[in-house]
Amino acid sequence: MTQPPASAREQLRALAGDPAVAERWAEFALYDHYRAAAVLVLFGVLDGAPAVHAAGAVSRDLDVLLLARATTLRSHAGEVAFPGGRIDPDDAGPVDAALREAVEETGLDPAGVEVLGTLPEVPLPPSAHRVTPVLGWWARPTPVRVVDDGESSSVFRAPVADLIDPANRWTTRLRRGGLSFTGPAWRVRVDGREHLIWGFTANVLDAMLARLGWDEPWDHGRVIDL
Repeated sequence: MTQPPASAREQLRALAGDPAVAERWAEFALYDHYRAAAVLVLFGVLDGAPAVHAAGAVSRDLDVLLLARATTLRSHAGEVAFPGGRIDPDDAGPVDAALREAVEETGLDPAGVEVLGTLPEVPLPPSAHRVTPVLGWWARPTPVRVVDDGESSSVFRAPVADLIDPANRWTTRLRRGGLSFTGPAWRVRVDGREHLIWGFTANVLDAMLARLGWDEPWDHGRVIDL
């Protein structure tokens, strides 16, 4: 008898123990002076309308928690991100830090989050950080919101199927100092508001979707200049 496909939760749990997901950033060194940080990559069952796109790999009600940084911030202003931040001395480790930051930024109840594991650290040379993505499953979702207007402009749950949709996928191009840097990106509309997902957040999502086999072929030639 053919075995049924593993649930999204089971696939995400298996991904947490898969070092291959980090192959794309293996070329960057993790220096000791880099500051440690953690983010919560939280998946769950959509709280509102299902995804527009009917993806073959996931159900239309699977979502991931994201937030948009306040436009008044000195760094990463307006960017879409996972909840997270630096690991404080009082934190027990990356998991503790990611959950604490998520509570501070979105107001979620950490008791409803099932931690599935962590991905390998991601080096961020421009900001000298080393970030641990913590994978979570929202077993008992609670309302989320912007807790501090000075830090975030919105908190939202993006349907994963719409992230898979090739129509929402783009390549960003950033030119600095005569060099050009490209990376995966998304333009998605949630609750009537359009969001551009790029940079670290987009790279982690793209690596996860590819390794899970959830992604669909998309046009890398569609470019957004930043």
